[in-house]
Amino acid sequence: MCQIYAQADPILYESRARSVRIMGVITTIKLENLFWQTLAELAADNDLTTNQLIAKLHDEVTTHLGEASNFASFLRVTCLRYQALKSHAGFATSAATSATKINAAA
Repeated sequence: MCQIYAQADPILYESRARSVRIMGVITTIKLENLFWQTLAELAADNDLTTNQLIAKLHDEVTTHLGEASNFASFLRVTCLRYQALKSHAGFATSAATSATKINAAA
């Protein structure tokens, strides 16, 4: 089992910092490359750029919780939840995409 994880391409867990404009302020977010790839995929599913997606997620979590503490961790959890929805048994890829639309009505 460990070989599946231990032999992962080191590029996937290499960290990369990106500058993003959130609420008019440029901030730097540092995530592992695999999370950046997942955010790009989620953004494309929602017809957004990665930066637009991140700003939208920040706005939504701030509206919901009043703050966005530990935002990088929130983004990692968002990626994991997105992947879980996509791979959940019985979910077709199109159903998972529909379920993860940022603008979908609740």
